Amino acid sequence: MKHLYRSQTNKILSGVMGGLGEYFEVDPVVLRLAFVFLLLATAIVPGVIAYIAAVVIVPQKPFTGPL
Repeated sequence: MKHLYRSQTNKILSGVMGGLGEYFEVDPVVLRLAFVFLLLATAIVPGVIAYIAAVVIVPQKPFTGPL
């Protein structure tokens, strides 16, 4: 089963778009561009609120590297 996490490696602000890209196997740049267009189309505020909610709700990916 796949789990949605914020990305540790592919992040600009908090890793939400990187995590979505890893989950859906899509380039995160495409998701970031779509998000910017969504922000511009909805007068920015709803998109910012949704992004902040995603940062709070989506957990950070657990560390799985060598100790």
